[in-house]
Amino acid sequence: MNFTDAYQWINLRFLLKGLIVTLEVAALTITFSILLGNLLGILRYLKIPGFSQLLGLVIDTIRNLPLLLIIFFTYFALPRLGVHFNPFWSTIVAMTVFESCMVSEIIRGGLQAIPLGQTEAGLASAFTPNETLRYILLPQAVRQTLPSVVSQLIALIKDTSLATVITLPELMHSAQIVYGQNNNYVIPMFMLLALYYFIICYSLSLFARYLQKRYRY
Repeated sequence: MNFTDAYQWINLRFLLKGLIVTLEVAALTITFSILLGNLLGILRYLKIPGFSQLLGLVIDTIRNLPLLLIIFFTYFALPRLGVHFNPFWSTIVAMTVFESCMVSEIIRGGLQAIPLGQTEAGLASAFTPNETLRYILLPQAVRQTLPSVVSQLIALIKDTSLATVITLPELMHSAQIVYGQNNNYVIPMFMLLALYYFIICYSLSLFARYLQKRYRY
């Protein structure tokens, strides 16, 4: 092990570039996953005849596939169908598809957990079904499912490391290049990777706790 040489500024700067890519992928994927996941969860909750069942089948299928397989499909298979993405957008598309399905089930479960009396109270107050869902049910479901959603998003951040298999220059890939030049850098790089991932994920956990306190009943 050689911590002094491993932590030279040139290596740290290279890792920081990878960290920026990881954060960019995570930020875009989280944004798209929350938007699409909420939409899918609501559509399944509404139980539209035929459509909701088909949507549920697709979601359940994707949820039970390895994320790595979806990344491979997006990067290697889609070009054969005429759809081309670079490693950056292949990762975002694959992770958004996978994570939005996970989030949708969390949101749907939160909506189903709300007592039926809440819906009846909204309709009795002259709210339309859509207004009842938007103003009464969905806010409660979001508050109830916040810890589960955040846990899923933390897993998402860690899963960005899978994109190293398609040569996305994210944090893990950058570390591999650094310690590939010198075997003595392996442990120092892994320790630094652990620190980076811990800071990112723990910060997200603290932010979730803040939101829970702010929006608690």
